[in-house]
Amino acid sequence: SATGVGRACAVQFAARGYDVVVNYSRSGAEAEETAKQVADAGVRVLTIQCDVSDDTAVGEMIKQIEKEFGRLDALVNNAAMTYFVDHNDLDGMTESMWDQILAVNLKGPFFVTRAASKLLAAGDGGAVVNVSSVAGDTGKGSSIAYCASKAGLNTMTKSLARILAPKVRVNAVCPGPIDSRWIREGNPNWDLDQMVATLPIPRASMPSEIADAVLFLAIDAGMVTGQLLSVDGGQTL
Repeated sequence: SATGVGRACAVQFAARGYDVVVNYSRSGAEAEETAKQVADAGVRVLTIQCDVSDDTAVGEMIKQIEKEFGRLDALVNNAAMTYFVDHNDLDGMTESMWDQILAVNLKGPFFVTRAASKLLAAGDGGAVVNVSSVAGDTGKGSSIAYCASKAGLNTMTKSLARILAPKVRVNAVCPGPIDSRWIREGNPNWDLDQMVATLPIPRASMPSEIADAVLFLAIDAGMVTGQLLSVDGGQTL
């Protein structure tokens, strides 16, 4: 939750009165800024460095959360990575790239959800929200491997919703283009305005608008589980 959608979620949870855990992999300075914004809302905040693709590290993170707070009400699996490789460039999508993308985007949410499942179920009823992408539905995105990882995350969302019910709900938010560092700095050849020009709502989402959907599924939608909510300005109509 150091930047972008993750930061927006952390700040909105804090505004709703929730204590917040800020997880980051490399963006330590940005994570501390997120933590400051959370603390300014008058709630407790814990910052933890953890690579979610490391199952052992994930387990230690959940133990630390339980020790600090004694409970876990909502988990947002937002960590993701990609390589910008043209879909026509099949040879450019290397095995190493595949491994890294799948490790973070698909194995990571599984590891974290598995490690957190008992703590989530032990309270009043917990919720998991996976931040996926419309790329998992359309097959269009930064790379073939990225699209495949998000399609896998969508299917896994439904599988986990079945097995963790009724105590834990599991849903996913599937954003379209977001006005964030992810796109603007990830591939300078992409024109974000051009990408959204033909959409029914012809603009990119802001991180806070994706966070709106995440918090709805995490807090307010008590009868919703196993669902994939597109927040994409109508891109997938």
